[in-house]
Amino acid sequence: MSKNSVRAGIVGSGFAARFHVEALRKVYGIQVEIAGVYSPTAGNCSKFAMETGLKPYPSLAALVEQSDVVHVCTPPSSHEKIGVEVLGQNKYVVIEKPFTGYFGGGEKDFSGDRFNRRTGLEQAARSVRNLLKAETESAGQICYAENWVYAPGVQKEKEIIEKSGAQIIWMHGEESHSGSHSPFYGIWSFSGGGSIMGKAVHPLGAVLYLKQVEGMASQGRPIRPATVSARVHAVTRSERFRNLGFIKSGYTDIEDFGSMHIVFEDGMFADVFASELVLGGVHNWIEITANNHRTIVNINPNDSMKSFNPRGAQFDDIYVVEKIETKEGWSNISPNEDWYTGYQSEIQDFYRCASSGAVPQSGSTLAADTILTVYSAYCSAADGGRETSIPVLK
Repeated sequence: MSKNSVRAGIVGSGFAARFHVEALRKVYGIQVEIAGVYSPTAGNCSKFAMETGLKPYPSLAALVEQSDVVHVCTPPSSHEKIGVEVLGQNKYVVIEKPFTGYFGGGEKDFSGDRFNRRTGLEQAARSVRNLLKAETESAGQICYAENWVYAPGVQKEKEIIEKSGAQIIWMHGEESHSGSHSPFYGIWSFSGGGSIMGKAVHPLGAVLYLKQVEGMASQGRPIRPATVSARVHAVTRSERFRNLGFIKSGYTDIEDFGSMHIVFEDGMFADVFASELVLGGVHNWIEITANNHRTIVNINPNDSMKSFNPRGAQFDDIYVVEKIETKEGWSNISPNEDWYTGYQSEIQDFYRCASSGAVPQSGSTLAADTILTVYSAYCSAADGGRETSIPVLK
């Protein structure tokens, strides 16, 4: 039965929580009431609530009780615990990427440089399995917040594949920029990895999604990833790196470059790149080579709007585009970045599903395959790039 009013709860008080609130206020066709916000740091929760006009809640349980959909906008090390609790109350849960992972089990001397990668894969798979089990036993669903799925270029490619009967032969894509400024990002015990975990999940999510689309259109079931080969590098942690101050450094125990070669169960393949080493703003793109067409999707930068600014200070109060180092000279301005990167459309889809009981385009199967591929990639990189099988959860 469809319901016209859905209550939303926000867990977290950082960057992701803020853009989730903004997107919720633009949902159309469904009345969304934002019940409030909870953050484990009381001061941050109060500040965020005051800035957004939301009600602060003293506990997660109190917020979940008053919500139909709970948005998990916290570091990935907390996603499993919160997700299982929300699903246990038969509520929908929107889980930001990365979905979950391996964070060291709480050991004080844990280092991302030293742990056994096979243990990481096994523990990440266990975490994924716990979330999928909670979903199976719940009246709620997992909505995996992979915005690349909902980027208009990716959605248009979905239409092309479905209507033309295309077979995808090869895809390659990338997400890179000059480094994350999150205080948690460079520490494996919080982030669960570096560039492959934090950035490659975006183009990886898109290529896995499009092969799911192809499989559903051609044979009624998704085409899933089978193996991965990967390499990683920690450039800014190298003694030979000459730091001129333009690229973020200071990461504790993560890689700042990663590449993956994924082979699907139908023998076709994809290459994904990610790094913290690219100047000039976020570099987000995916290219699809099929047996009947070729598509290039430039998510960021794109040339829908270009502006030349001879004096940077003129644009001090003007948002240009995410992660740009300077506003002087030519800029590829994104006039509606949230829409073009898929943020608004993903929230719209999630609330359509919460209202009607439909299945989201970006759900638990995509989330699971993404994490299993990521940690299989870490196993491969530790073994010099050897091809590694991606486990299938039963």
